[in-house]
Amino acid sequence: MATRTDAPTRREQILKEAARLFAERGFHGVGVDEIGAAVGISGPGLYRHFAGKDAMLAELLVGISGQLLTGAKRRLAEAEGVTGSGSGSAEAVLDSLIEGHIDFALDDRPLITLHDRELDRLRDADRKMVRQLQRQYVELWVGVVREVYPAVTEPSARSAVHSVFGLLNSTPHLGRPGALPGRTVTSELLHRMARGAFAAVGE
Repeated sequence: MATRTDAPTRREQILKEAARLFAERGFHGVGVDEIGAAVGISGPGLYRHFAGKDAMLAELLVGISGQLLTGAKRRLAEAEGVTGSGSGSAEAVLDSLIEGHIDFALDDRPLITLHDRELDRLRDADRKMVRQLQRQYVELWVGVVREVYPAVTEPSARSAVHSVFGLLNSTPHLGRPGALPGRTVTSELLHRMARGAFAAVGE
């Protein structure tokens, strides 16, 4: 994910370019030769890393769902470790979760497009894994939202979480990166809007 600072491996380079190309032209609109050319290797050379395009798509979509869940669990643990228990901790956790999802929404925009368009192309087992990871991710958020806003029912909290995800995941539709007001400004705006949505359901 974008939070890594070490150099990407060849496998990660392939996945990044595959995600970009799939998002731009569709899964069936891209050949292995084009993906290979984007990372400086031959198309057949990709088969040393992946069994084919289907395997790349599965790793991209299952992988990002797992990374989001792992990152959320880490942020929850870190926030609780810093602030201790109580409502202040829950507020810190919610802010941290929002920040983490905004990082994903701004830095991995092709994966959002890919998920929306190509999820149904996954094998049943891979698609079920994506859904399972996503449900766990949602439920983690629901628990935190209800800590911050105890009067909110579980169904309302879940609806609010899905609505906020829809807001944050709208970044592919905000125009090209250069058309946005800047990462910091966009991130702060998205954060305020997300907190506003949760506050509204908590009223």
